Amino acid sequence: MIIIIFIVLSYSMLFVPAASSVSTIKVGDQLNITPKLVSPATNFTLGFFTTPDSTHTYLGIWYTDDQQSRKVWVANASTPIMSTSTVLMIDPVTAKLIISTQGTTLVNISDNESGPTHSNLTATLYDTGDFQLKNETDNKILWRSFDYPTNVLLPGMKLGTDLRTGRKWTLTCSLNDEIPNSGAFTLSWEPNQRLMIRRRGQPYWTSGDLNNQTFKFMTLNSPFYKYSYNLSYTDNDEETSFSYHSLNGVRPMWILTERGQIFDGENSLYFSFHEFCYGYDLGNGCVAGTNLSACRSADDKFTLLSGDFAPGMTERTYVDDSSLSFSDCMVRCWNDCGTCLGFTTGANGTGCASWIGAKSVKFSGDPQGNSFPKYVIVSPESHKGNDAKILIWAPVVAVIFLLFFCFGLLWYCKTRKFKREEKRQKDDDRHMLELMDSSDTERGGRKGSDMVVFSFAAIVTATNDFSDENKLGQGGFGPVYKGKLCDEREIAIKRLSRTSGQGLVEFKNELVLIAKLQHTNLVRVLGCCIHGEEMMLIYEYMPNKSLDFFLFDETRKVLLDWPKRWNIIEGIAQGLLYLHKYSRMRVIHRDLKASNVLLDESMNPKISDFGMARIFKQDETEAMTKRVVGTYGYMSPEYAMDGTFSVKSDVFSFGVLILESVSGRRNTCFSFHDKTVNLIGYAWELWQEGNALQLQDPTLADSCVVHQLLRAIHVALLCVQENAMDRPVMSEVISMLSNDTMLLHVPKRPAFFFGTIASKSTLVEGKLECASISNITITQMEAR
Repeated sequence: MIIIIFIVLSYSMLFVPAASSVSTIKVGDQLNITPKLVSPATNFTLGFFTTPDSTHTYLGIWYTDDQQSRKVWVANASTPIMSTSTVLMIDPVTAKLIISTQGTTLVNISDNESGPTHSNLTATLYDTGDFQLKNETDNKILWRSFDYPTNVLLPGMKLGTDLRTGRKWTLTCSLNDEIPNSGAFTLSWEPNQRLMIRRRGQPYWTSGDLNNQTFKFMTLNSPFYKYSYNLSYTDNDEETSFSYHSLNGVRPMWILTERGQIFDGENSLYFSFHEFCYGYDLGNGCVAGTNLSACRSADDKFTLLSGDFAPGMTERTYVDDSSLSFSDCMVRCWNDCGTCLGFTTGANGTGCASWIGAKSVKFSGDPQGNSFPKYVIVSPESHKGNDAKILIWAPVVAVIFLLFFCFGLLWYCKTRKFKREEKRQKDDDRHMLELMDSSDTERGGRKGSDMVVFSFAAIVTATNDFSDENKLGQGGFGPVYKGKLCDEREIAIKRLSRTSGQGLVEFKNELVLIAKLQHTNLVRVLGCCIHGEEMMLIYEYMPNKSLDFFLFDETRKVLLDWPKRWNIIEGIAQGLLYLHKYSRMRVIHRDLKASNVLLDESMNPKISDFGMARIFKQDETEAMTKRVVGTYGYMSPEYAMDGTFSVKSDVFSFGVLILESVSGRRNTCFSFHDKTVNLIGYAWELWQEGNALQLQDPTLADSCVVHQLLRAIHVALLCVQENAMDRPVMSEVISMLSNDTMLLHVPKRPAFFFGTIASKSTLVEGKLECASISNITITQMEAR
């Protein structure tokens, strides 16, 4: 019993590397034909295998759980071994991986340079499928299988060129599924960033350029593959290469087949659209000129059929050459256009059988499928019946009838289009007459009062057909796009959305108002566009977007130092003063807020969005409305509660804007000491306690002018007083801001002081969105 145990242990020690859990061999280890190397996570297996119906032995790698045992790499594809007593080992003298038998080297697998004897060499199979020879002393990789791909591209493997060494990474197809010997096709990555299949060195098929994770002539852009693979390429001084990674695959592998196609081994589908390339540019990636034959036409093609040619009319020839693959047989028959009618390969996929005869010989199908299938050249002439001459007039008559029908249809469509355009022109003219006096705007792009009516085609061209790349934001009116006119002027286009809460009234309101208002602190409307149901306003483009884009962003607010904020406060005040007092009509904006203050290239403010504005006569002071519009947090109490609005409503909104500019916080979006308090209430408490300076935005520490900041807070509290009669008018506000010696009144308690109980216990930025009534006037700007 002891002897038996000793023998078993000794045998185990001799063949430790052969255990299924072993992934590495060292100097002195030998892997024979029975044991295998298995990667650490058992993804891949390396070992010897013998092809069916053959005594040839190869060393290969395959997915461990692949039921078909398809080889992803073969070490000696071009040098099969006849002996089954072979071993894989590391030669301690040459430091190479070799396949040997009885001390004789049969195949040098690795090509690393010979060096001094190395005793610390290892060969390891990794979970990527890469087999590496490494010097463990300095952890240097001497050789790896990924640098010598055969017919399969695994995730992480490369196609291309190593510019440092000149090594090229290409796939070479096998003769067929059973014989791994090199076939006729190679797959490479070209410097122009496309895949190229060559047949016997000549261009055969191209994938087209890599663009947006797909190739033009591959099915990778189909929904099935959309989330299957991540494609990438490298182009630098060291290498130009292509590789892919599988996003959710189990056994991903791209196989170059013996017919010159790329096959997805994971999903058993072909990537490429072609079956054969005949030398014509058929729009499927086939390269024109290759295998082009003068006696064949673009309509000729090989079709796999079961059946036979007419008895006694053909001769079958066979060339028994194991180096001839399927594609070689196809090309031989294709080029033998005088006599070859069809072909097939030998039983083992090599050698060529051809059928020789006249073109007129008919092929009869075999419904029972008893005949050996063969690839037969099918030409359009082969489908013509004996009555072709009789029917020759049928297509002629059909063509004549079709021409008459097309001319009639074209005349009808042109007439209908003309009437439709005429009606649209009349509708546009009617809309323009409704929008404004004819003295303000003229059609056809001619200017009147600095306003232009742009054509719809010009706007489509300027915005690249309203592409998402040119979209600046989304407001209650609709989306806003950036555009560039033919004279290189940049513009902003506000397009009325069909689902918008606003419509023709607001469109007319804004167009008429801004057309008549001209001030450096008001955004300028360049024109409009009306095309059927489409209504658009065209503004001057503001490159720095809106005030809230900077003011309420923790990273961008640092760009607004105190001098810029003070300039913005003064600019808004000047714009409001013009609206309330110096314009040709008294205008109440009714929706003044940070997102409606745009910033030009010099960060100067311009008030925008006059869709909700109201025009007053010079002797009018206030009005009432049943439709309260605007944004919570900026509305005065008398307007929010009773619908009463006046110039003091805009003054209230301006006061809120000052507090937001000073603090860098939204009015209603933070909490303080166990209760929800808006910014107005918080500023009032600090003012009462004599700590108003605590309202300062921390990012203003280095640039703040303290007396200006305190004066701005004081003026803001005067503007947000609860009683509209207590608030100053804009001319008084400007005097208060600009005159440091002017004495200011003590502010009274503001509106909207306390709110509801909250769960927060410290001052924190909230995540609330400041609501807008009816969701009409909020505009969200996106950085580009």
